[in-house]
Amino acid sequence: MATDTNQPTIFLIEDNRGDIRLIQEALKSTSLQCQVVVARDGIEAMEYLRQDGDHAGAVRPDLILLDLNLPRKDGREVLAEIKTDPALKHIPIIVLTTSRNEEDIFKSYDLHVNCYISKSRNLAQLFKIVRGIEEFWLETATLPPDL
Repeated sequence: MATDTNQPTIFLIEDNRGDIRLIQEALKSTSLQCQVVVARDGIEAMEYLRQDGDHAGAVRPDLILLDLNLPRKDGREVLAEIKTDPALKHIPIIVLTTSRNEEDIFKSYDLHVNCYISKSRNLAQLFKIVRGIEEFWLETATLPPDL
């Protein structure tokens, strides 16, 4: 999972292959060149972020896109672990999920998510959402530097 450190890195934590492909395509369709690293479950995500095992030397992401409904370790658990870890808590996290459940929304913000977005099943709308995320978070916002 080596990445070009001159480009921003987006860490996509998503188990649905179709959504992974669509989000990657949406990111490719923008003018900003970025690296996309994918984890398909919560345990793999935390191993990557903590640079454990096969992920030793992994690049710290500039932005995390997190699905809530993940196998092995739920996205809510991943969010809580990241936001309580001093080495990781400053990485911006956007929950990008199909859930529109108010409890999920409140819980995510209680856990200090930076933004909560419900995925659209409309392809054009999903592309618009992903391009907006990339434009705001990687071109407009000032992100914390690597520690």
